[in-house]
Amino acid sequence: MAVNNNSLLNNLTKGIIKENPTLITLLGMCPTLAVTTQAANGIGMGLATTFVLVCSNIVISALRKVIPDKVRIPAFIVIIASFVTLIGFLLEGFIPELYDSLGIYLALITVNCIIFGRAEMFASKNNIIASACDGLGMGIGFTLALFLMGSIREILGAGQWLGMNIPVIHDNPMLLFIMPAGGFFTLGMIIAAVNKISNKKPPLEIECGSCDKCPMAEKCDKMEGTDK
Repeated sequence: MAVNNNSLLNNLTKGIIKENPTLITLLGMCPTLAVTTQAANGIGMGLATTFVLVCSNIVISALRKVIPDKVRIPAFIVIIASFVTLIGFLLEGFIPELYDSLGIYLALITVNCIIFGRAEMFASKNNIIASACDGLGMGIGFTLALFLMGSIREILGAGQWLGMNIPVIHDNPMLLFIMPAGGFFTLGMIIAAVNKISNKKPPLEIECGSCDKCPMAEKCDKMEGTDK
């Protein structure tokens, strides 16, 4: 079976900005707001979720034709919970500090809407390679969003970043940013910035000499009311 490289690339990149699960579709809000008081926690939660996303997508895609439709949801939950348990054991054994920091939110990956949503909407309908790319892309987008949010909150709220003290801010941190209200405020500002960037309109005036061959001609206000 031929693999469409452009389609795979789209599946891999769409979760970073275009369909970012945190900043665009607003999924997985509980861990986003709860664990991002530090950048390291954001990275840890993001990578753990990415691992579960990729692995569960692969298994669900591989078994999509043999899982009865009536029990697909319980089957998806069992598959996802298995990988969550595995990543929990790995973190507890090798990175206990991160395991303790993530706490109950690590186990709650099982019911994370991002993972279940991709399993239901994509992995159960597409092949293994496409599903793996989809899970990886969504996981990267989720990780970047948590890392960005955790960095902002840690720098402004604690005057530190990844264990390093930030001059000036460290002596006078804005404690609001490491509190729940600061999480909502930071998330709102990041979402507003992303929406502003993604909705930015192209310039109306293009000095190309002719509108006939311009790829933006249909969107140009100057084309309204004129004969094409």
